[in-house]
Amino acid sequence: MTFTQWFIFFLIVQVIHFLGTWKLYVKAGRKAWEAAVPVYNAVVLMQIINRPKWWVILLFIPIVNLIMFPVVWVEILRSFGKKTTADTVLGVITLGLYIYYVNYFENVTYIQNRSLKPTSEAGETVSSILFAVVVATIIHTYFIQPFTIPTSSLEKTLLVGDFLFVSKVNYGARIPQTAIAFPMVHDTIPLAKVKSYTKFPQIPYMRLPGFEKPDHNDIMVFNWPIDTVYQFFDKSGRRADKPVDKKSNYVKRTVGLPGDDLQVKDGIVYINNKVLDLGDRAKVQYSYNVKTNGTPLDANFLIKELHVTDGVQQISQDTYHIFALTLEGAERLKQLSSVTEVTKIVNQGTEFHPVSNRPAIFPHNKPWSSDNLGPIHIPAKGDVVQLNHETLPMYKAIIKDYEHNTLEEKNGAIFINGKPANSYTIQQDYYYMMGDNRHNSEDSRYWGFVPADHIVGKPVFIWMSLDPNIPLGKAFDKIRWERLFTTVHGTGKPHSFFIYFVVAMVAWGIYGFIKKRKAKKYNY
Repeated sequence: MTFTQWFIFFLIVQVIHFLGTWKLYVKAGRKAWEAAVPVYNAVVLMQIINRPKWWVILLFIPIVNLIMFPVVWVEILRSFGKKTTADTVLGVITLGLYIYYVNYFENVTYIQNRSLKPTSEAGETVSSILFAVVVATIIHTYFIQPFTIPTSSLEKTLLVGDFLFVSKVNYGARIPQTAIAFPMVHDTIPLAKVKSYTKFPQIPYMRLPGFEKPDHNDIMVFNWPIDTVYQFFDKSGRRADKPVDKKSNYVKRTVGLPGDDLQVKDGIVYINNKVLDLGDRAKVQYSYNVKTNGTPLDANFLIKELHVTDGVQQISQDTYHIFALTLEGAERLKQLSSVTEVTKIVNQGTEFHPVSNRPAIFPHNKPWSSDNLGPIHIPAKGDVVQLNHETLPMYKAIIKDYEHNTLEEKNGAIFINGKPANSYTIQQDYYYMMGDNRHNSEDSRYWGFVPADHIVGKPVFIWMSLDPNIPLGKAFDKIRWERLFTTVHGTGKPHSFFIYFVVAMVAWGIYGFIKKRKAKKYNY
């Protein structure tokens, strides 16, 4: 839906509200016209139902308002004496239309200054749960969101089993585009395994101001642009046309910014003809061929000392293929007396997709590989790009899928929105993302650019880390204690703030205990 369509929808809702409540406004001592004025009618309504005026804000926050509307319907009914279980159920299941019946056909009396305290323990519990869900949804949507690392594409920097806090405020929180969705879940409701949202209506893209812009080397969480996967780990092959904010969450490193010229030579990233400085925390890995004098490689050394997690394949008695080894690890391996040769694997020539047999590297019409590609100009908002048969694959997804134009090729000509076109003006910024595990990462090299409206947030903190290779029965060993409460970005060796967190929690517990003892003594 466009902004104009949303405005018309908003006005229709105001008319529906006026027609269904104006008599109740009058019975509460207000004027009938007050039920018709947008926003003001909500402020007056909060006074009628004896609720704080700031509740009005919650009615306009996407997803949160789905919780608040039923609450307000029930509060309206109770403010006019309709407080039975049947009244509550009717108010909710009729989507508030039961209020129409009360407005026109019930001789109700307004209860001024009614008690807001729940009359039962169950009511108290429901109120507490609703309040907690509202607060959690606001925090989850606009401030910080928990996220789990499911794959090894950033292995060594972020590990499989790391639990992150992803900040929404750094780059600016994105207003949810999917207006009707289950709160605090992504595309699937847990356990039920059903879709958690409806595609209609969609809110136009908006983002709150942030205090920084994505920079080179930032680890970023974003919605996978080409995702139409029904469920992230669903192996059935089911497909779904997903809204932007319900596409699968990915986490990669930002290597290319809008306006950059990017090239990869022998696995090394160049930005504007200069080697990209990855800093001292990035642990880039490649695959290596290793030859020995016949002595078997020590598996414990590879796993515990070199942190080889993607596996080792023995090719022959003296030859091994090692996946995901850092440059530092390769140097340490060379120092072993049993090792005679360590060679980094560099993919040359054209890399082909194993199923379609077409060129695998974006834009899928170049003789490129994952280790040798480009140069590629990363589109920035306002760039004017030339369109022809050769360049169109680079911009096809941008024009059609990300910026929502019609695109056709007829008789050798290109048509955008039905008009011939030999150029196109880019409407938003784009980014180029790569995983640190260079030979085991599904990233921009294979599917292209990340649009700015797909950005979710910036990981800032690892609050928990569980080793997936250790069984749950060994709970103490399964926790990677050294990674708890460490920052994701920065320089130098990550420092754990876990001990400070424990001290703060203990201090808070002691403070609460003393406060409770004093209160009990005073009441006595």
